[in-house]
Amino acid sequence: MRNLLPTPSGGLLDQHNRQHNYLRISVTDRCSLRCTYCMPAEGIDWKPRQALLNYEEIIRLAKVFVELGVNKIRLTGGEPSLRHNLHTLIEQLALLPNQTMLAMTTNGLLLPQTAKLFKAHGLTSLNISLDTLKADRFKAITQFNALGQVLDGIDAAIEAGYWPLKINMVVMAGINEDEIMDFVDFVKDKPLNVRFIEFMPFKNNQWGLERFVPYHVVRQQIETRYALQPIRTEPHAVAKDFAIEGHTGTVSFITSMSQSFCSTCNRIRLTADGAIKSCLFDPAEISLRDAMRCGASDEELKQLIRQTLWNKSEGHAPAEEILAHQNRPMIAIGG
Repeated sequence: MRNLLPTPSGGLLDQHNRQHNYLRISVTDRCSLRCTYCMPAEGIDWKPRQALLNYEEIIRLAKVFVELGVNKIRLTGGEPSLRHNLHTLIEQLALLPNQTMLAMTTNGLLLPQTAKLFKAHGLTSLNISLDTLKADRFKAITQFNALGQVLDGIDAAIEAGYWPLKINMVVMAGINEDEIMDFVDFVKDKPLNVRFIEFMPFKNNQWGLERFVPYHVVRQQIETRYALQPIRTEPHAVAKDFAIEGHTGTVSFITSMSQSFCSTCNRIRLTADGAIKSCLFDPAEISLRDAMRCGASDEELKQLIRQTLWNKSEGHAPAEEILAHQNRPMIAIGG
């Protein structure tokens, strides 16, 4: 059954009957930071400009995905705001029909200059990566002394009125797990959702069980001080969301490794060089860029997309197997 072609009707279904309506588009593999869990210590070979999808190609593929049922789009990187004139791409994506979300994940460094601009052109929500509130630790994790710029970026995003506005914090034992309560306190009077993300294994990112902090440990620590009230979310949500007693802000938990959400996965990923990936942890990919540049029609692109999704695995492999795969590092896939 695994190699049978999917039928053209019914949207983007896989053979496990999962409907896919959420497209994550990486617009660049470059980043202004060098976070150790995202980029291998030896770095990566940056894709030459001509290898990346241009804006016209991104818009064409986005339209194709929308015609197949996608109604949520997120821009990722690398750092997406490094892409020249990104607001023009945002504006064109915002004009696509039936969209309920146009979001971006960013390191926040350029938000003081771009938060209002991006929102004015149609960006609806932001996730900002921030793994520590300590300046020296920020430099150790990212290789740059730029914590103040990120905090200014968060303030700029709040002022611009983004909602939801989320802070992504990857919890790593021996590195930042002692700051869990600091982040809870950070959102006490701010309209922010801090998301505690389990450390995920990627090529040469120093993942190991000794650095892994599971969801239940983080939650138990928070509940020693605060009562958490579950927030009802949509069926495909990857986060477990909670209100905090006495807080304006909220907390969430991304449990990719300890309690995977593969059974309800609705995500498709498009890399900066135009490869479609049905799973973050699966090396398998097909180049839509090459197909386009060789003259493929929209219908032929749709068939490639359907085939990729149809062959999607039921769930990701255990961490040890993921590490053994020859997959791209996180920065080259899109966060």
